[in-house]
Amino acid sequence: MASAETHEHANNGVQSGSNSYTNGQNVANARQWDYGGNPLAHVNSGDSARLPAFGGYAQPGLFKPPTKKIANPAPLGLAAFALTTFVLSLINWHTQDVTEANIVVSLAFGYGGLVQLLAGMWEMAVGNTFGATALSSYGGFWISFAIVLTPGGFNIPGSYSDLQHFNFGFGFFLMGWFIFTFIMWICTFKSTVAFSFLFGTLWITFLLLGIGYLLTPDGSSTPHEGCQKAGGMFGLLSAFAAWWNALAGLADDSNSFYVIPVLHFPWSEKGREQKIKAKDVEANKEE
Repeated sequence: MASAETHEHANNGVQSGSNSYTNGQNVANARQWDYGGNPLAHVNSGDSARLPAFGGYAQPGLFKPPTKKIANPAPLGLAAFALTTFVLSLINWHTQDVTEANIVVSLAFGYGGLVQLLAGMWEMAVGNTFGATALSSYGGFWISFAIVLTPGGFNIPGSYSDLQHFNFGFGFFLMGWFIFTFIMWICTFKSTVAFSFLFGTLWITFLLLGIGYLLTPDGSSTPHEGCQKAGGMFGLLSAFAAWWNALAGLADDSNSFYVIPVLHFPWSEKGREQKIKAKDVEANKEE
């Protein structure tokens, strides 16, 4: 690097002439890879090679492009989460008076569980700690949810002498996921509105459903209806937000005529960069 060589020459008492030689050598090295002015032939290093936060990659902050030849697993995990959450949220909202979540068991095992867990493992392969933690954890959530609700299978609800106590226990389960999701949401404050909205609506969903199960009326086996329906509404918002981020990760100039807006926060790296560009444009207009 030029800065390291300059520092070394300064320690040896070499003046600016050596620095000019060093800079000239770097320019010559750069030109070696400049194929006749090809605009795609450029070399990035350090922060210049870091991309802005993007929910389509499940990246809440600046990140370096993966060096391994592996597809982006984030849209797969987000889509698996979205579909399973969508169906369960419709049931929590009592759509068409459906209140039994049996149909979700298949999705929770196969798509929201197994497929999302695999996507989380692939996020580890590309070096995305946040994406690996989020997708793997929610994949585990759906598998554990399916284990609890498998009809005639593990019979966990039937093992309780009082179904109200099961609801209280399930409320503890959901409150734990509320805490985890809130922690993940905090890590999205420097990302995009779309990505932060996904985790923001999700922790509200877990909180409302957890409260609903903890407020199960005496002598009843069903959770508080108002909280359950409200949780279903926020769950639907979370599902659509996950689909939106998945679409943003899938759509590019090779398959789409549209760029999916994700809205970077003004205080994020990308947001500050856009502000600087806007100021430069205004300054140029005034000149």
